[in-house]
Amino acid sequence: GKVASLLYERYKNGQLPIAMVSMDNCSHNGQKLQDAIVAYAKGWVKNGKADEGFVEYLENPAKVSFPWSMIDKITPRPDASVEAMLEEAGLEDVKPVKTPRGSFVAPFVNVEETEYLVIEDAFPNGKVPLDLGGIIYTDRDTVNNVEKMKVTTCLNPLHTAMSIYGCLLDYDKISEEMKDEDIVDLIRIIGYDEGLPVVVNPGILDPKQFIDTVIGVRLPNPFMPDAPQRIATDTSQKLSVRFGETIKSYLNDENLSTNDLKLIPVVFAGWIRYLMGIDDQGEGFEISADPLLEEVRPVVANIKLGDIVTEETLRPILSNQKIFGVDLYEAGMADEVVEIFNELIEKPGAVRKTLHKKVTEAKEAKK
Repeated sequence: GKVASLLYERYKNGQLPIAMVSMDNCSHNGQKLQDAIVAYAKGWVKNGKADEGFVEYLENPAKVSFPWSMIDKITPRPDASVEAMLEEAGLEDVKPVKTPRGSFVAPFVNVEETEYLVIEDAFPNGKVPLDLGGIIYTDRDTVNNVEKMKVTTCLNPLHTAMSIYGCLLDYDKISEEMKDEDIVDLIRIIGYDEGLPVVVNPGILDPKQFIDTVIGVRLPNPFMPDAPQRIATDTSQKLSVRFGETIKSYLNDENLSTNDLKLIPVVFAGWIRYLMGIDDQGEGFEISADPLLEEVRPVVANIKLGDIVTEETLRPILSNQKIFGVDLYEAGMADEVVEIFNELIEKPGAVRKTLHKKVTEAKEAKK
C-alpha cells in the first residue's frame, strides 16, 4: 500500500516512468508485485480515492515496469560466532531475536560468497549498469528459466533432501553434512542423475556447472554456518516445486519413467519420518515451523519405531497434491514411499541403514 501511494504521487507529478524491481525470493516476483499494486490502485479508484488514469499508468510498461528477478545467495540464520565477533569489535545490541514462527532476525547478516542476481531488462527510465558488477540483465523468459533451474533441479531440491536427513541424523550444520558420504551421494544422484535429464537450461548459466559449484564449493563452506533445521522450515510448501516439477516432467516424457527416480522417494519417506519428531537414535527433536504441521502430524502421531505401517495409514499425505505437486498414487510412487518409510522406522539406527542402502542401490543401478 505504501509503495502504491508513492507511485500515485509520481503519477500526479507528471506520470514519470519508473521500474519497480522486486527482490522478493519467489518465482514471478515482478508479476506478484504488480498484481498487488494494481489491486490497491483499483480499490482506490473504485472508492474515489484516486484518478482512473492511475491504473492505466501502472499497466503501461512504457511508464511503470515490474521486472522479474532471480536472486540466489544462501543466507543462513544469524550465527553466534558472527555475533561474538561483532560484540568484540564494540558493537552493541546485536543479539538475534527469535520470532513466534521460529525464525531469527538480527541487525547483522552472514552469507556465502557465491551469488547470482538475474534481472529482467525492462527499465523505461534507464538503468544503472549493474552488469558491470556481475549482475545479469536478460529477458523475462530467461529469468524464469534460471529460477526453474535453481528451484526445481540444481539447488533447492538438494537443500531440502539434506535438511530432512540432517535433522534425523542430528546434524546442526550443512557443512558438516557434506562430510557424510551417504548424504553427499544422496544429493549428487538427485541433482546429476534425476534432475539434469529434465532441467530447464536458461542458456546464461550452465546447469551442470551450477550443481558443481553447489556441491563442491557452496554447501561444504565451513564459514557459512547454515543449519538443516532452518532449511527444513516450511518443507510442506517446498516439496511440490522442488520435486513435484521433476516428477511431472518424467510423467510427461515418454522416454522417461518415474521408476528411474530412485532417491526422490527416499526424500519423501524421510520427510514423513521427520514428521514423527524422533531422530535416528529414538530421541525427540523440535520440528521446524511449517503451516501444515497440524494437518500432517496427526497422520504419524501414533506410529512408533518398530511398527509396520500400511499405505492406508499414510494415504492422507501421499495423495495430497498440495504437498507433492502430484498424487503419488497416480504417479506410481506411493507404494515405494511406504516401503521405504517402514524401513526407516524399523528401529533406532534404521535411518542411517536405509539411507546407505538406498544410495548404494542407486549407485549400482548407474553402472
